[in-house]
Amino acid sequence: MQTEKIIDHIVTWLTNYATNAKVNGFVVGISGGIDSAVTSTLCAKTGLDVLCIEMPIHQAQSHVSRGQEHIAFLKKTYPNVRDTQTDLTPVFEEFKTEVSLEGNQDIVDMALANTRARLRMTTLYYYAGLQKLLVAGTGNKVEDFGVGFYTKYGDGGVDLSPIADLMKSEVYAIGQFLNVPATIMKAAPSDGLFGDSRSDEDQIGASYPELEWAMTMDEAGRKETEFEGRNHTVFKIYKRLNNANKHKMNAIPICEIPNNLK
Repeated sequence: MQTEKIIDHIVTWLTNYATNAKVNGFVVGISGGIDSAVTSTLCAKTGLDVLCIEMPIHQAQSHVSRGQEHIAFLKKTYPNVRDTQTDLTPVFEEFKTEVSLEGNQDIVDMALANTRARLRMTTLYYYAGLQKLLVAGTGNKVEDFGVGFYTKYGDGGVDLSPIADLMKSEVYAIGQFLNVPATIMKAAPSDGLFGDSRSDEDQIGASYPELEWAMTMDEAGRKETEFEGRNHTVFKIYKRLNNANKHKMNAIPICEIPNNLK
C-alpha cells in the first residue's frame, strides 16, 4: 500500500469537496478509537477548520482519556483544530425516562446503544449547521460495506466518508504513518455504545483481520462449504451479518407508483 500517496489523495479529496460545497471545514466525533483518530487527522491536514467533539454517554474512562490525548496531539500539531465536549449522559438518561424499557433485555440494550449513536449524530449536525461544517464519517470498508457494524442514522449518518474504502488494517497503517498516539494504536477496537469496555470482537465474534479475510473470500465468490474449522466459523459470521445488514448498505427502498395509477 502506498500509504503516503493514499493520505495525499484523501486530503486532496476532502479539500476539494469542502471547497466545492462552500463550507468552512469538518466536524468529527472523537471516540478514542483508531478510525476517528485517522479521520480527524486527515481532515486536519487539509488546513481547513476542524472541530473535534467528544460526546460521552457513560463512557469508559479509557475511551475518554485516549480521545483527549488524541485531541491534544492534534491541537499541538495543527493550528486549525478546535475541540469541544458535549456530555450527552443527562440527555440519554432523560430519554430513558420517556420511553418504555420493557421487554427482552438484550433487545432493549441494543435499542439504547443505537440511541446513543443517534444522539451523537444529532449533536454533530447541530454544530455542523451552526458553523458551516461537514460531518466527516469515521467508518472503514469492512464495517460500512462488509458486516454493517454501525448504527443506521447514527454513526452512519454523515456528509462524506474519507476512509470508507480502506480496510481496518489499512487504517492502522495510515494511523502509524500519521503518528496517531500509541495508546489508540494498541487499544482493542470498540464502538463504546454500551458504557463498558467490550470490544468489537466481543460483539461480532471475529477479529477485523478475520473479517477482512472473509470479505475478500466473499468478493471472490467463495462459498461457506469450502471452509473448515475457524475459517468456516468466521465466514459464516461474516455472511450472516452481511445479509442481515444489507438494509444499511443499500439505498432506501422506494415504492414506485405505476404511471397508470397517477
